[in-house]
Amino acid sequence: MNEIKAPKGTRDIFSPEIQKWQFLENSIHAYYQKFLYREIRTPIFEHSELFSRGIGSETDVVQKEMYTFSDKAGRSLTLRPENTASVVRAVIENNLFESVTPLRFYYLGPMFRYDKPQKGRYRQFQQFGIEVFADESPQVDAEVIFSAVDFLKNLKIADIKLEINSVGCPQCRPGYLEILRKAARAEQSGLCADCQRKISANPLRIFDCKLPECAETAKRFPLLGNHLCSECRDHFKIVREALSWMNVPFLLNPRLVRGLDYYTKTAFEVTSGQLGAQNALLGGGRYNNLIKELGGPDMAAIGFAAGMERIILHLRHLTLPRPKIMFVAYQDPKWLPNAIQLAQVLRAHGCPVYLDYQGKNLKKQFKKADKVAAAFTMVLAEDEIKSEAVSIKDMASQDQIKISLKDLNSWLKKNY
Repeated sequence: MNEIKAPKGTRDIFSPEIQKWQFLENSIHAYYQKFLYREIRTPIFEHSELFSRGIGSETDVVQKEMYTFSDKAGRSLTLRPENTASVVRAVIENNLFESVTPLRFYYLGPMFRYDKPQKGRYRQFQQFGIEVFADESPQVDAEVIFSAVDFLKNLKIADIKLEINSVGCPQCRPGYLEILRKAARAEQSGLCADCQRKISANPLRIFDCKLPECAETAKRFPLLGNHLCSECRDHFKIVREALSWMNVPFLLNPRLVRGLDYYTKTAFEVTSGQLGAQNALLGGGRYNNLIKELGGPDMAAIGFAAGMERIILHLRHLTLPRPKIMFVAYQDPKWLPNAIQLAQVLRAHGCPVYLDYQGKNLKKQFKKADKVAAAFTMVLAEDEIKSEAVSIKDMASQDQIKISLKDLNSWLKKNY
């Protein structure tokens, strides 16, 4: 029989790495609530049309990377490859535009893309992100970007670089796309087959190509920034100005377009130089037309998504405090009820407790205490039972004291 393994591009997460995941998740909850973001949880799979309409039918995500299947009723469903479209759908469907103020949401959870697995990139991967609705002021763009950079800095991630650009709007981008198509056709021989296909379908996606020859050819293409309408130029100018007020350094990247079609105006990416090729941490931008496109009101929006695996890689040197584990040992199986009651008292105080129910002798129990890295072992032997006391052994120093059970709370307050 063939050995059953986890599917390619997925993995199991367990201790001690799981502690870093818990730390990151708790940090997300604590940080974004300070900006009045509310957590939202959406289904892991959605109707496929949501993503083809929302992300863009010509994007690589929709064309190549989605996990799509038919259910028993013949409906096309897709494991979510990203969560912005799902959040927009949830807000529209549940009329949150009318009931929640401010319209700020954050999420975290698994996404799915059929991609080439490598370090920091999986087919089932974890993202967290934020979405802001009904605020088209450029200053909120800057605040969203500030929160992304500041959050990463609070995690002690070094060498952070922020790149920003404006990708225009439905008023100015169509004219630029025609100019770009003309330039791309003139340089078609320097593009890969996939980028040649994109010339007609969506020439902006050429800037996303990672092949060196395509990147070199794209350097000769006209820049979108030189073809922005006055509204987009003014919006982007104020974004940059607000970022300077917030002391957020940035680099202008005129070829930054992001990989999804719904972006308008501000687009940005944050990278770190700590991990070489796996340097992208998060990206996002404004998507002022997506809500209307998916059947909601004509309302502005902005957000970003961050790859949690990449952030965890940057936390590899993080040292988290270990909990002081208590091990309850008992000399005779008949004192197991006393040991159970003591464990309940310790857990009620907030202590993590291990109790071996197998009735092994004290020597074996002490070995088990070492294996679980107990800080203290609480010993119940005949003398302790008779005197309503407990002996406490410090597993590091090997010192042992005996105290009355009445004094246990006082000891815990001093030592835990």
